[in-house]
Amino acid sequence: MHDNTEIFDLAQAATADRARVGGKAGVLGELVAAGFSVPPGLVVTAEALDIDGWERSLEAAARRLGAQRFAVRSSAAAEDLPDASYAGLYETYLNVPIEGLGEAARRCFAASTAERVSAYHQRHAGGAVGMAVLVQAMVDPMAAGVAFTAHPVTGDRDQVVVTGVPGLGDPLVSGEAVGEEWTITTRDARMSRPMPVGGNVLTAGQAQAVADLARNVADRSERPQDIEWAIDRAGRLWLLQARPMTALPESVSWTAPGPGLWMRNFRLGEWLPEAVTPLFATWLLPVLEDGYLDGMHQTVRLRVPFRYALVNGWYYNAAPIPSPKLLSRVLWQGRGRAVKILYNALFRVSRNPAAADRAVLSDLDHQWREIHLPAYRQLVTDAQIEATTAPPYRLAQLVDQLGREAGIYLWYLAIVGGSAWKMEACLTRFCRQHLARVLSDEQGGAQVLLRGLTGTQPVSTAHAVQSADWYHPVAAELSTADMAMADGGHRPAQLAQQRSTAERGCRAALAGQPRLLTEFDKLLQVNQRYAVIREEQARDFTLAWPVLRTCARLLGEHLVATGAIEQADDVFFCTRNEVATRVAGKAEPIVEIVGERRHQWQRQRSLAAPLTLGRPARLIGDVIDRAAQEARGEREVGEGVIVGHPASAGRATGPVRIVHSPQDFAEFRDGDVLVAKATAPVWTPLFARAAAIVTDGGTLAAHASLVAREYAIPAVVATGNATLRLHSGQLVTVDGSAGTVTPHDEHITDQR
Repeated sequence: MHDNTEIFDLAQAATADRARVGGKAGVLGELVAAGFSVPPGLVVTAEALDIDGWERSLEAAARRLGAQRFAVRSSAAAEDLPDASYAGLYETYLNVPIEGLGEAARRCFAASTAERVSAYHQRHAGGAVGMAVLVQAMVDPMAAGVAFTAHPVTGDRDQVVVTGVPGLGDPLVSGEAVGEEWTITTRDARMSRPMPVGGNVLTAGQAQAVADLARNVADRSERPQDIEWAIDRAGRLWLLQARPMTALPESVSWTAPGPGLWMRNFRLGEWLPEAVTPLFATWLLPVLEDGYLDGMHQTVRLRVPFRYALVNGWYYNAAPIPSPKLLSRVLWQGRGRAVKILYNALFRVSRNPAAADRAVLSDLDHQWREIHLPAYRQLVTDAQIEATTAPPYRLAQLVDQLGREAGIYLWYLAIVGGSAWKMEACLTRFCRQHLARVLSDEQGGAQVLLRGLTGTQPVSTAHAVQSADWYHPVAAELSTADMAMADGGHRPAQLAQQRSTAERGCRAALAGQPRLLTEFDKLLQVNQRYAVIREEQARDFTLAWPVLRTCARLLGEHLVATGAIEQADDVFFCTRNEVATRVAGKAEPIVEIVGERRHQWQRQRSLAAPLTLGRPARLIGDVIDRAAQEARGEREVGEGVIVGHPASAGRATGPVRIVHSPQDFAEFRDGDVLVAKATAPVWTPLFARAAAIVTDGGTLAAHASLVAREYAIPAVVATGNATLRLHSGQLVTVDGSAGTVTPHDEHITDQR
């Protein structure tokens, strides 16, 4: 304490009355006492202004700090509270000389009566706004910024997010600048967003040091913290401010919902790129899953349920757990039929595709093509006509009927079309063993033999979806501006020519080995046929979605008319039971709970959901990962490289364009690298313009993989979090043969 008793040393503020020194000064005083590296400073209380000569006392005290320039900031009693930060509401003055400290302090005090401060205070605290002013020695920073000890969007407490800019951090804190971002976990520190222009701000070691500082502050306060920091020209790290994180989402846990390996990008998960809405979760999803089992029963006379669950709103599924009871059912109830079909479709197909085709797959293809596809088409056509005049109870029945038929279709897509990637694995092994000189991995490998096939050219249909969750509009509902894209031009003809040339080269190389040539021809024929089948099946799986959305929208309008919800699309945030009871006559409003669910869904869809949960059964292992490793082959991966599954061979370099929905399509340019959580059929027009494709989810058999191969552009899927680790405009090289994405320091300035 100095001559003027209303001016405190910052170190003494730790034990002073918080109402006098304010929240910011009180917290920093405690951190100084705890040994943290905080710039030395003073606290000027409001009472000081009533004492003659307070400015001279302030200047004298400031000189004893040994600095020439100072930061002058507010320190309100209600500031930096756990539920109210007051961030940016008060005034801050930087690089203030000693002679100007009095004037800067008076301005800070005057800011406490500003209308914006009073309004915020009345909402969050109430009562009088007590205040002091904090004066600290300026740090001359080479870099400065902020750090959060929990992810501010997802609430993940295992991540520290560090953002920095060169020089002073004020432009970043005020929102005028976008900084370099690092995400630090207990495992590593990685740059998750580079500077929009210019070089690097921090090294990995410096980012880690900032994260350690932030964690130490959080550990001391026992709650997540938002800190401001600076690194001076000598390399010393300073703590400038610390406050509790406000409005932080609840922490989420990614615990496997049961034993075994749970995958979010397999089977129906391929069609669900984000968290699902409540109506899909409680209605269409169970109906689809039951229909899938109905299709299985029609085929193999068994219902062996794949386990599925929602974790934080994200769909995961797992294979049935083998048990004596289950094996008994397969062997006894199936009477050999189930064994024959499942053995050929799941195992033999990847070793002897032609034999599996002859044994069962060709018959299943016939059943789908001649029986189930026509039945599905007819049901959709009839429902489309009926839905426009159907009463609410009938609309619900149509949803059940359409959903069940789509689930049966999904079974055939899985068992027949799903054979394509297993067959391709066999063809790849053959080509690597016998045709490596003709078809090198760098030139596309075996995938060249499956391009340009009649019937596989991607087509954007009216029923193409963004997601199987019926909340999202289908292609026919999107604006012309969103969908006005190139169609690939003459590329299919070029690819067909390349394929024919490759086929001739392979046959010439095997001409002196009749047995291998015969094996090659069988492999090639069956692979090419099922590549076409898979694309045909995937294309029409969502035939019912326009009608399903019509039914849901009409049910929503009915609920609006009865006062249950406020707008028609609120129906997607109801449960099936809530819709059913209100269709039956119950009129109780559910506006508030619908709003809460919509908010929760928005938060869940922003989460970085792991690709897998749990552990695979020891004897089975991770089939998808094993297939990806086999496709990748023996390759080394460099530091900082993003690794995923090699989905479409080739190599390309271009600027990243993060795309979240069709509303982002207009920003896409020829030669961009399309980076997305996942792609669905409605995204097909972008592929004709992209240099490469990168997705968070997906598999070798996913939509992005198949369409990228058909367009002969590199694709890497199942990266887990490429949309978080990359930034639009950042230059990357995508190697679809190795399954890697290599970020570069260069950044393409956006002129759009």
